[in-house]
Amino acid sequence: MCSQITEILGPSDQDLIHAAELLKAGQLVSFPTETVYGLGADARNGTAVAAVYAAKGRPSFNPLIAHVHSVAAAQELVQWSDMAERLAAAFWPGPLTLVLPLRAGHGVSSLVTAGLETLAVRVPAHPTALRLLAHVGGPVAAPSANPSGRISPTTAAHVLAGLKGKIAAVVDDGPCGVGVESTILGLAGPEPVLLRPGGLAAEEIEAVIGQPLAQRNAADPLTAPGQLLSHYAPKARVRLEAQTALEGEVLLGFGPMACDLNLSETGDLSEAAANLFDHLHRLDALSQPIAVAPVPDRGLGVAINDRLRRAAAPRD
Repeated sequence: MCSQITEILGPSDQDLIHAAELLKAGQLVSFPTETVYGLGADARNGTAVAAVYAAKGRPSFNPLIAHVHSVAAAQELVQWSDMAERLAAAFWPGPLTLVLPLRAGHGVSSLVTAGLETLAVRVPAHPTALRLLAHVGGPVAAPSANPSGRISPTTAAHVLAGLKGKIAAVVDDGPCGVGVESTILGLAGPEPVLLRPGGLAAEEIEAVIGQPLAQRNAADPLTAPGQLLSHYAPKARVRLEAQTALEGEVLLGFGPMACDLNLSETGDLSEAAANLFDHLHRLDALSQPIAVAPVPDRGLGVAINDRLRRAAAPRD
């Protein structure tokens, strides 16, 4: 991809209108959500969506999430259900993505769905993202704004470090509050399936729907983003469940302990999730192997550990 000037925009109405015009013209624009910064393209423009895959170096068999500004906008794209209605009422706008069968006349590029008959869709809980999406007036496909497989971005600086010169603009509105990607729930079958743990704990979803979530079989084909074994990875190697750092390693801690950076000295999982990707970026810049202390596998810890396992997975 030829190098281009990447504009740095802010959250003003003037800048968001400009960002929306860029998107409608087929350009790529990164913008903040409450989870991570997304790399947006007009979801109905196949050429623009192809440019997302090219900019990220992302496999084309890996689906994208369509971001919309309202439940009504989502209902124009997918076959709505009573379960979807209950979940949207409880958690939208928010860090929950629903995978539902496509509706006739949806107009979404098949590159967004990776050729599947389902679409991942969500309404983000970030005022700047919602204003931008309203200006666009249509679905915006937006994976995380980073080279594929690398650490997800939670600041505009992270985006620029990986994609400057490959995208038209980034809307800078500070760090993301949640810090890990959305929880993805499959609603295309007979029971709701947790396809990816994320910024909304499974226990909260189960409390609303009154039943346990089914779990995705690792052997199933990819039906949503974030299911590749090696993903969210620093350049350096990652070692998990570390109590101390070995010689030459840097240590990412959790709870009260001696370490190079701490996800949360008080053991707060929400704080740890918000810090996860930023701390991995900072440690990765040191060009040393990264050891990671244990994180409790409950609540948001499930999503944190999912990202850490993928970051530590063997790579081709």
